[in-house]
Amino acid sequence: MSIFWTSIQSVLSIMIMMAIGYFCQGLGWFNDKFSSSLSDIIMKVALPCAIFYSMLSRFKLVDVVSLSSGIIYTILSIFIGYLISFVVVTFLHVPHGRKAIMMAGINITNTVFIGMPLNVALFGAVSLPYLIVYYIVNTIILWTFTVWTIAADDPKIRDGKNKVKISWRHMLPAPIWGFIVALPFLAFWPHADAQLPTFIITTLKDIGGMVTPLSLIYIGIMLRNFGIKNISFGRDNIIVLLGRFIVAPAIMLLIIAIGAHFGVNMVPMFKHTLVVQAATPAFAVLPILADQYHGDVKFATDIVVSTSTLFIIVVPILMWLITTF
Repeated sequence: MSIFWTSIQSVLSIMIMMAIGYFCQGLGWFNDKFSSSLSDIIMKVALPCAIFYSMLSRFKLVDVVSLSSGIIYTILSIFIGYLISFVVVTFLHVPHGRKAIMMAGINITNTVFIGMPLNVALFGAVSLPYLIVYYIVNTIILWTFTVWTIAADDPKIRDGKNKVKISWRHMLPAPIWGFIVALPFLAFWPHADAQLPTFIITTLKDIGGMVTPLSLIYIGIMLRNFGIKNISFGRDNIIVLLGRFIVAPAIMLLIIAIGAHFGVNMVPMFKHTLVVQAATPAFAVLPILADQYHGDVKFATDIVVSTSTLFIIVVPILMWLITTF
């Protein structure tokens, strides 16, 4: 079976699960409290269990050390993307309140709720440790540099004395703790997955297995709440789409190619994971940050909805490209 057809089938599966959330929300089955609680279950319970189990069952400490190159590549790709997007928004004279939102939409991704189930659907649960590398860097940059740029772009601030509040508690969210807690086991109990009681392993595996369907149902709920019919495709939105789906993964591919030229080799799944994550839709809290700092909330919402909807077209093409060349 071709990679292209396999990718299409994976995307169709993702679309069906998203559609369940979308239509159930339309029927009024879920309220705001439910979607918030669902997000907490995914982020604070299911995903840490999935990452912890994946680390114990599929990795050794020496493998973790090899992940460091992915951290460097991710940092470089995001900041190169920020430099390019800064030049673009400056050249186009994008107004305050929208400029930093455009840059964030191009460079910061929805790694958990879309990137993670997409990665599992394409490469299997074995890819989770590779994904956590991108997730760690993406999360830290989001809650430091990205928040600072959006706050500094607040159109209501003209005196240059904007005080940006960084929420340090976001630096180590629950999914990252699943990775951190697994490290001592890998170092001092490398065969823990085979020696721990069966009920513990089964519980971790089953709870972790809920991540993909729950995440996609959650995204469906959010898409219904945002309103797909209300998306507008102006110049700035099209630029974000091009940056998110073409420029960002191209930067990552180029960095990986340069690294390989200098002898930094990575397993194919790691490379594919980084490229796919670089093309993942914009992060879901962008409209919230836009509202908090008096930015263009409608534009931020359009970015989230349009990238979350159109990625289903991009993924099969991207998968065909990265596995062919």
